[in-house]
Amino acid sequence: MSTTVEADDLFESVRPLVAGLAATYGPTAEIVLHDYRNPEASVVAISGAVTNRHVGGAMSEIGLGLLAAGPEAEDRLNYLTRLPDGRLVRSSTMLLRLRGQVVGALCVNLDVTALRQAADTLTAMAGPLEPAPVTVFSDDVDQVVDAVIAEEGGCDRADRADRRRIIAALDRRGVFAVQRSAARVAEHLGISRATLYNDLARVRAR
Repeated sequence: MSTTVEADDLFESVRPLVAGLAATYGPTAEIVLHDYRNPEASVVAISGAVTNRHVGGAMSEIGLGLLAAGPEAEDRLNYLTRLPDGRLVRSSTMLLRLRGQVVGALCVNLDVTALRQAADTLTAMAGPLEPAPVTVFSDDVDQVVDAVIAEEGGCDRADRADRRRIIAALDRRGVFAVQRSAARVAEHLGISRATLYNDLARVRAR
């Protein structure tokens, strides 16, 4: 069997995937089957209208670059491009090979403009995507107090200066508004409640 016939058979076997994938992805998708043997009219099957091409249409510059790479060409997956009218398209170009040679490609183009606009709107509503502090929500106030103490670095046998720094931070965060928090803070710091109250008075007097 000649190489030409083998290539024709390959394209005929892949052709049904075009309509099937387009139906799966929906109206914002375009599936294109390219025959790289004819760059000027490489589109041999197409379903969808993202790029407004038709059967007999030419290769894109991306396809031309892959064709130029020859046997060393690799699939290009999940890349983003912008059409001249401003729409955003996420694409994958999956190469078809015959006896090690690239003879064509099956391309998936998804118009993600509306998705990107929705994502931008949601991002604006949710605020900037930056690290958010962990907040403990609990029915047990002791768990909340413990979490704040741990976050401020409470530990046994802290020296006096560090201990007072921790106590001042806990006071700023309202820990001592909880009646039984003093006992828990004293336990965490390894001091008596009398020492804790003395330190608390000193940091509040500054």
